[in-house]
Amino acid sequence: MSEKRLSHLNERGEAEMVDVADKAVTTRIAVAEGRIIMASETLDIIQKGTAKKGDVIATARIAGIMAAKRTHDLIPLCHPLAISKVAVSFEPLTDAIGLRVEGLVRVEGKTGVEMEALTAVSVACLTIYDMLKAVDKAMHFEGIRLLEKQGGRSGHFVADAVN
Repeated sequence: MSEKRLSHLNERGEAEMVDVADKAVTTRIAVAEGRIIMASETLDIIQKGTAKKGDVIATARIAGIMAAKRTHDLIPLCHPLAISKVAVSFEPLTDAIGLRVEGLVRVEGKTGVEMEALTAVSVACLTIYDMLKAVDKAMHFEGIRLLEKQGGRSGHFVADAVN
């Protein structure tokens, strides 16, 4: 197996932002997911809309969208992007008590949006935690990962199913 050079390191091993000037503008899409596990009473509060801090899902959705748009401010060496779409969705888990969070990000650009999708999911989960930590400090996150990536030189990626 040939050794692959990391794109964020120069020939001296120093971190640097990847130069995307010569890359083609293409449609790039990334989808990420994560899970927030909680007590059944906490999930009831979300589903009934009775959280003292307000609508948990609406707030987490907006937080995820905002986070995707600001990923370059949070993750060193990420490019600022003119994102054309961010969608954050939530659904109850069937195999545990909690929510599955999915983030989809799309751009017409020269670099991918995997970090933006992962950031959207992470911040949406953190927002749910923040809004409900007074009633359930034991909430935790798991399985935050990239599900799919389309566009760019490296092609199409689809993650293996998790059992």
